[in-house]
Amino acid sequence: MGLFERYLSLWVTLCIGAGVLLGNLTPDLFGQIAAIEYAHVNLVVAVLIWLMIFPMMVQVDFASLRHVGEKPKGLILTLVINWLIKPFSMALLGWLFFKGLFADWVEPQSAEEYIAGMILLGVAPCTAMVFIWSHLTKGDANYTLVQVSINDIIMIFAFAPITAFLLGISDIQVPWETLLLSVILYVLLPLVAGAVTRKRLDKANDHSRLNAFIAAFKPWSIIGLLATIVLLFGFQAQTILEKPLVILLIAIPLLIQTYGIFAIAYVAARQMKLPHNVAAPACMIGTSNFFELAVAVAISLFGLHSGAALATVVGVLVEVPVMLSLVWFANRTRHWFA
Repeated sequence: MGLFERYLSLWVTLCIGAGVLLGNLTPDLFGQIAAIEYAHVNLVVAVLIWLMIFPMMVQVDFASLRHVGEKPKGLILTLVINWLIKPFSMALLGWLFFKGLFADWVEPQSAEEYIAGMILLGVAPCTAMVFIWSHLTKGDANYTLVQVSINDIIMIFAFAPITAFLLGISDIQVPWETLLLSVILYVLLPLVAGAVTRKRLDKANDHSRLNAFIAAFKPWSIIGLLATIVLLFGFQAQTILEKPLVILLIAIPLLIQTYGIFAIAYVAARQMKLPHNVAAPACMIGTSNFFELAVAVAISLFGLHSGAALATVVGVLVEVPVMLSLVWFANRTRHWFA
């Protein structure tokens, strides 16, 4: 691993602190950045998220789909967790906490937006960071690639309908045009651009030019991730300092969801007698979130300073340390699997 991956939690923590500090010191600057938008899409955030997503999409090898029939149980586990359990459990937890347990502590409008942000996190399975989680658990890299490729294809068609359905039953009006635009902008177009780039660079099928391109683009991807975190926490800086209780309230159901989904997937993987190098990445994919997409869609649908955007930002705050703790647990329990 490189320096960035090795100290990932440190860089993210520093950027969170920098975002909160700068957002309070220079609120006008962040207000000007927030105003740079088109069709409810913040263009600065869009560019940074593309910097993050594009190199990951280039790594998606659709030729690997011919291996989809090999070791089908791991793929079935991932798909069931991602599309039949996780979105609905997240919506249920959001409704349970913010319409029930926390109802006296938050305003009804804010509660709906927090639920919406949680739903967006739940419907967006991990695409990018999962390669790091798989590497840290010594997962089967090729099999992880197959799982990510299948999920990306499903996401193109399933993200918008499932999101609209869950937002609808949460009594939140769904702006379909903005939702579809977000899916096209942050899923379909990066995936197509990545596939075209990969095909052009890897005509000889020796991966030399492709690997050189990915290595050259990697620093920009890191810059995109860190700059996005700074911006997101800068936009929400005053809310974070004025309402620390809200951050805690949002974090509680997110933590329950993350650890709960991992427990379900890990127990199921053991019962299915999956090898550890398939089981661990499968559970990581099902547990972690495509927070880049969730953040972008929340901003597009509800605005930069909305409760939905704040909930997805808290998802960023929670995800990295929680996923690293699950990596540690998965490595310590390797002997549970064949």
